[in-house]
Amino acid sequence: MDEELNISNTLPDSIAEQEKLWFSIGETAEALGIPASTLRFWEKEFDMIKPRKNKKGDRFYSKNDISILRTIQYLTKVKGYTLQGAKTAIKNNFMQEAETAAIVDTLMKIKGKLLEIKKLL
Repeated sequence: MDEELNISNTLPDSIAEQEKLWFSIGETAEALGIPASTLRFWEKEFDMIKPRKNKKGDRFYSKNDISILRTIQYLTKVKGYTLQGAKTAIKNNFMQEAETAAIVDTLMKIKGKLLEIKKLL
């Protein structure tokens, strides 16, 4: 996880489409659909999340941080991993877990669109 990873396909669409390098905690929380307090908690639990902080202490997340957060969200919320289990999975095979999280997210969006179409019929 120390090397820079090609994570563009593992990001939420709202983040991947932007050319910005840093995203506020509010933007990140909204893109992931979780409260900002969860992001702050995960930052304490997972040492690989290192948001940049300004002099006021405001957090700014890189795309790499957001990819890690999305993977943590997938592992804990979808697969039901404990925090320790998520840490182990990320350390052992981050890219596979991140890509799986991205695929599941895409499939859930497609399912939502299909359900909307079904209601219209």
